[in-house]
Amino acid sequence: MPSLTRAEATARAATVDVREYEVDLDLTAEGDTFGSRTVVRFDAQEGASTFLEFEPVSVVKMTLNGSPLPDSVLAGGRLLLTDLAGANELAVEAVMRYSNTGEGLHKYVDPADGSIYIYQHMFINNAGRILPAFDQPDLKASFRISVTAPASWRVAANGPLLSGVGGRWEFAATKPISTYLCSLIAGPYHEVSDSHDGIPLALYARAALAGALEAEAAEIFEVTKQCFDRYHEIFDIRYPFGHYQQAFAPEFNFGAMEYPGLVVFRDEFIYRSAVTESEREHRANVIAHEMAHMWFGDLVTMAWWDDLWLNESFAEYMGTRIAAEATRFEGTWTTFAMQRKAWGLRADQHPSTHPVAPAEVTDTDQALLNFDGISYAKGAAVLRQLVAFVGDEAFRAGVNAHFAAHAYGNATLADLLGALSAASGRDLTAWADVWLRQAQVNTLRTSFVRDGSAYASVVIEQTAPDAYPTLRPHRLGIGLWDRAGGSLVRRKLIEVEVDATGRTEVPELVGEPVADLLLLNDGDLTYAKIRLDEASTAAVPSVLPLIGDSLARAVLWAATLDAVVDGERPVAELVTLALAALPVESEVVIVEDVLRATRSLVDRYSTPETRPAALELVAQAADRLLAVSEPGGSRQLAAARGLIGATVDTARLHDWLAGENVPAGLPVDADLRWLIVYRLAVLGAAGLDVIDAEFERDRSATGEQWAARCRAARPDAEAKAQAWAAIIGDAALSNRLVEMTASGFWQAEQLDLVRDYVPRYFAEMPAMMRLRSGMSAERTAAAAYPGLVVEPRTRDLAAALLADDDLDPILRRVVLDADDDLRRALAAR
Repeated sequence: MPSLTRAEATARAATVDVREYEVDLDLTAEGDTFGSRTVVRFDAQEGASTFLEFEPVSVVKMTLNGSPLPDSVLAGGRLLLTDLAGANELAVEAVMRYSNTGEGLHKYVDPADGSIYIYQHMFINNAGRILPAFDQPDLKASFRISVTAPASWRVAANGPLLSGVGGRWEFAATKPISTYLCSLIAGPYHEVSDSHDGIPLALYARAALAGALEAEAAEIFEVTKQCFDRYHEIFDIRYPFGHYQQAFAPEFNFGAMEYPGLVVFRDEFIYRSAVTESEREHRANVIAHEMAHMWFGDLVTMAWWDDLWLNESFAEYMGTRIAAEATRFEGTWTTFAMQRKAWGLRADQHPSTHPVAPAEVTDTDQALLNFDGISYAKGAAVLRQLVAFVGDEAFRAGVNAHFAAHAYGNATLADLLGALSAASGRDLTAWADVWLRQAQVNTLRTSFVRDGSAYASVVIEQTAPDAYPTLRPHRLGIGLWDRAGGSLVRRKLIEVEVDATGRTEVPELVGEPVADLLLLNDGDLTYAKIRLDEASTAAVPSVLPLIGDSLARAVLWAATLDAVVDGERPVAELVTLALAALPVESEVVIVEDVLRATRSLVDRYSTPETRPAALELVAQAADRLLAVSEPGGSRQLAAARGLIGATVDTARLHDWLAGENVPAGLPVDADLRWLIVYRLAVLGAAGLDVIDAEFERDRSATGEQWAARCRAARPDAEAKAQAWAAIIGDAALSNRLVEMTASGFWQAEQLDLVRDYVPRYFAEMPAMMRLRSGMSAERTAAAAYPGLVVEPRTRDLAAALLADDDLDPILRRVVLDADDDLRRALAAR
C-alpha cells in the first residue's frame, strides 16, 4: 500500500467524518483470493474531493450515492472520490488477495493437518488490502462485520456474535474504533470459554494445538482475570468493549495486537513443550500489556503516529506494573531492567534514534519504523520516572481525567500532559521537553572521596553524547551494600534528585562508612546508562553472587553488559564473570539473558582466534549451572538451552537426542530436540536426513519453521545457495519461514563458507524489499544482515548502499543500525 503522509491525513480529516463500515467477506473460494463487499457511510464537505486506501485484485461494482463509479477512480492503491455530498454512501464489491506476510488477510495452511486459518491485520496502512477505507487513526468509525465461510469453521471479530448458522456469521456493530483496530479470525479454531465480572471470555487456537490450549487455558484465564481486577481498581472507566477474546494465530508478526474485543497473539504463546517460569512471566506481561491498550490506544487513540508513545509506552509501563501487582509474576521489573530497558538503550544509541514523542512523523512508512525499543521500552522507563516525579496518586488522577475527556476519540501529547499537570499541580512542559522531545540517553557515573573509612564526598556525574547534549533531571536510588555473613546486604537506600547541571553532590552519604558496593540506580527507577565508581566496578565479580535482591543483580548485570557493548570492558571479562556468577544465579530471566547476550557478544566481539576459548567458557558456565539446578526446574531448562547453544561436543548432543545420558528431570521434548538438531546442523553433525526425520516426527507449524532454519544453517555450499535464493526471491514463502531461513544463514563457525554472500546482501536486498513489505521485509532484512562478518569491507559495502538516495526507507534503517553495531564490534576487537 502507498504511504499516507501526515499532511494528507490532516487534510482528509478536515474533509470527512466517517460514521460506519458495513463489511461482508466471502472466504469460501479456494485459492489466494476472497470476496469483499463494503458499504462506507461518511459525511463530507459538499463538493469536496477525497480518497480511500484500496488495493483490489479486481472490482465487481462500485457506486457512490447510488451512481456507478468508473474503474479509473482507482489508481496507485487509492480510490479517488470527487463532488461529494454532505452525507455519502460508498458501496464496493471486489475480489481481494490473501497475504502470506502477516498483513491484510493472512492465510495459513497448517502442516499438521492441512487446515486453513485466516486472520486479519490492517495495522498502520493495510486496511486497503481488505476493504476501501479511510485508513488513519483519527477517522474512527463503527464496524459491522459479516462473514461467509465453511460451516465447520469458527469466526470471531471485535463485535459480539449475533448469529452463526450454516457458514454465515454476523456480528454486532462495534463502538467507534480506528481502522487499524478492526480484526477477525476464521478457521477450524479450537475454543475454550469462561467469564469474569460480567465479561465473557474466550480463547482460540488452531485445532492442532487444542490439547496445549486446554492445558494452558487455566493459567491464561487466571492472569486475564487478575489483570482485569487491577485495571478496574486503577481506572474509573470499566473495560469498554463487551466481550474479551484472546486468539492465538499462526505466523502473527507481533507478539500480540490489541484489537478491542479480540486480542490476537502469536500462537507460540500456547506452549507445547516445557518452558521456563520467565517465559510464562513474559506471556503474562504481554496479556497485561494488550489489556492496557483497551484504554491506552483503543478507548483513547493517538490522533497521528507521532504520538505512538501514548499507545505503546503506556501499555509497556502498565503491563509490567500490573503483572507485578496482580499476578504471581512479581519480578517483572527485574525482567524489564535486564531485557526491555536494554532494548531501549540499544535503539536509543543507534543512528536511527528518535525522541519518544517526535515532533513529526511524516508518513506511515516512518511510523512503522518507530515501533522499536524507544517507543516501547524507553517510553515505559520514562513513564516510570514520571510517576516517581509526580506521585502515583496524581498520575492515576490525570490518566482517568484524560480517559473521561477523550473516550472513543483521539488525543495528543498536549492533551495528556494537560491532564497530568492539572492533577499533579506541576507544570510538565520542561520535563516533557527533555524526556519526550529529545533523543538519546545520558550516562550517570558515581565517584567519591574518602575520609579514612568514610565518604568525604559522593558525586553523580551526568554526561550526554556530543550530538545529543541534553542533560535531564533524574530521580533514582543509591544503595550502600556491605558483606555480612557470606551475603551482601543493603545497609542504606536513599533517593536522590539528579539535576541537569552535570554534577550532583550527594550530601546524605557524607560520613557514611565506605560500602563494599555503591550501587547507582538501585531500584532501577531511571532511564540511563549506569557506570559505577572504580572500587565498586572492581568488586562486582566477588560481590555479585552474594546479592539476594534480583533487581539489584539485574542492574549490575545490565550495566556490565552495556559497558561491554560500548567497548569499555573486554568481552573476556564478561565471560569470566558469567563463569563465576551464573552457577549461583537463581533468577531465571537473568540466566537466560546473560547467556544469550554473552553468546552474541562472543560471536561478534571476540576475534576468530579467541572465540573458541571464550565460547568454551560460556558452555562451562551453562554446564556448571546445569549440574546444580533442580531437576525439572526452570533453571535447569535455561542452563540446558545455553549449553546446547554454546557447546561443540556433538557426541553429547547426539546422546541427548537419543535419550541417553540426559540430566535427570530435563525434558528432551519437541522444542528442545529442535534446538539440539539446530546446533548439530551448525556444527555439520546433522544433515538433511536428520532434519527431515525430525520434521516427520514433529510435523507441526513450529517443526516446519525449525526445519527451515536448520536447513539454512548447514555448512554446505548448496544449502547456503538454496537458503539465499529463498530469502531473496521466494515470494511464496510465508513471513515466518523466510525469517527463520534468514536467521539460520549466518553462523560464526562458517564465515569462510558465507563470506561471498556479504556483497550479495547489499546488491540483492533492495530487490527483496520490493518483493515483500512492511514488518516481514524489515525482519527478513535484519535477520539476513551479515553482522557476524566483522570486517571493514562489510562497513564499506554498507556505506555504498546507504549513499543511494532512493534506498527503501525500511532497508536504510536496518542497514544503518546494523552497520553501527558492526562499528562497535570492530572497535571492541
